[in-house]
Amino acid sequence: MARGVRRQGREIALKVLYSLVDHEGGSMEKVLQDFWGNFRFRNDVLGETSEEPDQDINPQVRAFAERLICGVGEHLEGLDKAIGDCSTSWSLDRMARVDLALLRLAVFELLYCPDVPHNVIINEAIELGKRFGTEETPAFVNGVLDQIAKKVRPVRP
Repeated sequence: MARGVRRQGREIALKVLYSLVDHEGGSMEKVLQDFWGNFRFRNDVLGETSEEPDQDINPQVRAFAERLICGVGEHLEGLDKAIGDCSTSWSLDRMARVDLALLRLAVFELLYCPDVPHNVIINEAIELGKRFGTEETPAFVNGVLDQIAKKVRPVRP
């Protein structure tokens, strides 16, 4: 899968997960149906809306985004535990919503996407943090993800 496809998929997944940080219950299928029903995409700039309702998204981007979103939804409790264990200075409910959504997304990939190198996952999370988070987001996300990566993907000699 091309890097651009994965980056776009991660960005879409982050947007959906951000909207779900305070979401209680409900089916992930319904959430995705609502999201795709309201989604407008212009090929040159992700996230810039288009007045043309017939804009289609690359099926690979959509499939990857849905894999990430559904995976986070399915493993949310374990992801939150891993994040909480490695962010001792911050409880999950004190974290910025975008930081929490970004960490959930990246930790899911670290734990359940062994085909993606951990440094790629962390770098992508940092880049998304620069784009959507605060000035502190990249360093915070990097620190937490680095700790988690050392636990779940130890470097082999």
